[in-house]
Amino acid sequence: MAGSRKDARVAAISCTHVPHQSERAIGVLLERLAEASDDAPLTHFIHLGDLMDADAASVHADDPAEHTLLDEFHAAADLLSRIRAVLPSECELTWMHGNHDDNIQRADARRIDRRIRPLCDWNNVAEVCDEFRRWKQVPYRLGRDGCHQVGPIIFAHGYACGQNSDEMEGLRLAMACGGHAHRLIVRGHTHRPLAPTQCKRSATVSLPWWVANVGHCAFERRAPYTFRVDISRWGRALLLAECSTGRADRLGAGSWDAELVTLD
Repeated sequence: MAGSRKDARVAAISCTHVPHQSERAIGVLLERLAEASDDAPLTHFIHLGDLMDADAASVHADDPAEHTLLDEFHAAADLLSRIRAVLPSECELTWMHGNHDDNIQRADARRIDRRIRPLCDWNNVAEVCDEFRRWKQVPYRLGRDGCHQVGPIIFAHGYACGQNSDEMEGLRLAMACGGHAHRLIVRGHTHRPLAPTQCKRSATVSLPWWVANVGHCAFERRAPYTFRVDISRWGRALLLAECSTGRADRLGAGSWDAELVTLD
């Protein structure tokens, strides 16, 4: 993507699930981020959610964590700090909450008693809040409120996990964000990487929207709670994109360019 005249240069990952992050993938990620700014500085970095695994707050009796929720906060803040250290100082930092992050603060008494839930707000934990407050945080909400937009590119953690969920949910989010054509919708959530792919109405009729998935950055070994899940398509990846900025309804075809870079 060298030589672009587009305004924004964006990097995005998802699903680190600390403290179960893949240090091998994180090492490659940090190298790729540093290299990506050689030609021109990255202007935006987006973590698409599930920064934390939240198994320390699990409701499942057969999913015991050997660490505390505070351990997860420390590991998450440390990872964000390491990422920030290789990015340009003016890079805009965004952390979109995923369903695992949301599980920590969601009003669900089965998970965390409402009387102590305020203590689980990582933004108010003195030991780690300085790092978290450096990042713009987007709540886990289905629809426009749960999206982050950079020019024609829409970012969301993701909600559905079906085989066609990237395209089906991507179209739904595109409509929620105005329905303008020539947009790229980027998700995580399913752990299945997908390079930018044009949506189709049928095998021969294309639609003016594209979808991508950045996979995950976790689990050197299979997570215990995935024993019934097909993980054959799971993979670790980073999305690098360049795009024009401004109103999405005024940005036509050719306003963005993106590639998926493997971290495996």
